Amino acid sequence: MNDLLVVARAFNFASQRHSKQRRKGEAQEPYINHLAEVALLVTEATKGKDPNLVAAALLHDTIEDTDTTCEELAICFNDDIANLVNEVTDDKTLRKEERKKLQITNASKKTQRAKILKVADKTSNLRSITKSPPKNWDSLRKAEYIDWAMRVVAGLGDVPRELKGHFDTAVEKARNSV
Repeated sequence: MNDLLVVARAFNFASQRHSKQRRKGEAQEPYINHLAEVALLVTEATKGKDPNLVAAALLHDTIEDTDTTCEELAICFNDDIANLVNEVTDDKTLRKEERKKLQITNASKKTQRAKILKVADKTSNLRSITKSPPKNWDSLRKAEYIDWAMRVVAGLGDVPRELKGHFDTAVEKARNSV
């Protein structure tokens, strides 16, 4: 499958799987907006040279938030994309607090490509908190999320400078909005 086709198929697949989902923020924007933003950040960070990682960015929440399996992603796309998505997927059988703790603990063990995907995801989430925070999130809840995201990203270690700059800007704006 050529590079453009894999990305277009991933966008279509993600659009279908997340079609009824909305972001938690007050704006209730379509969930696909988050996936598109993460994919754009990944594309910029890799200078467009890793289409499988861009596809994985579009698909990064399919295992966690839909009935999609890793095996299905491998069949529909390839093992590389499926493995990238699986690497950044939280185990939903665990309590939320445990999942969050594991993201920090396991951050340094991620492959370099998964680290790029994680930073892009956290950047998008922080931007969302700034623009359209969930209605039930008070200042303390926002501050806790910002601090946790910073701990996850710090644990990742070396990531592309420009992407880290986007993350740092998102942190600053999110803190100013609290």
